[in-house]
Amino acid sequence: MAILNMRLLPDPILRKQAKKVAKVTPQLKKLVENMVETMRDQRGVGLAANQVGSLQKVAVIQTPDMEEPMVLINPEIMKAEGERQVVEGCLSVPGYRGTVNRSEKVRAKAMGLDGKIYRVNAEELLAQALEHEIDHLNGILYIDHLVDHDSLYKIRYNSDGEEDEEGEDDESEEAVAPVSPVSIETLSSGSEV
Repeated sequence: MAILNMRLLPDPILRKQAKKVAKVTPQLKKLVENMVETMRDQRGVGLAANQVGSLQKVAVIQTPDMEEPMVLINPEIMKAEGERQVVEGCLSVPGYRGTVNRSEKVRAKAMGLDGKIYRVNAEELLAQALEHEIDHLNGILYIDHLVDHDSLYKIRYNSDGEEDEEGEDDESEEAVAPVSPVSIETLSSGSEV
């Protein structure tokens, strides 16, 4: 297995629609193995193929309560219910978090590595991850769903390289400073931040 290079905004591949996979091949299985390894290395919950430079409609998800990763080939959201606001980040937009609207529950379908179609009913983090990764495969990033420009903020790290919680033990505005609307447009237009 190999750790793949992450594609970061403004890489144009992140804005392209992935192409449907016709069949499961040994090369696809290898890509999935490497995506899982990369997701774990980056400490992510999910990863879409275009985040590692492939325009195949493939994603992997592994929430903390899952023993094995979920492989999603040609995934689609079939039904979404409710709405809730959640804080979200992305491995391809490092250093930022933002508040977005996501569904409370989703029903999705996808093909597994065995070539069979399966369905999944999800809520909470799994529902959020499904929407996030399927958005990626359609060229959509979480910053496109921000509830407002002020909800995007830069993450601060402590001296151990660990993420600081918002404002925890810190009176500094920088800990939760929102990103200006100009910066958001810069992020989404493909210019360096």
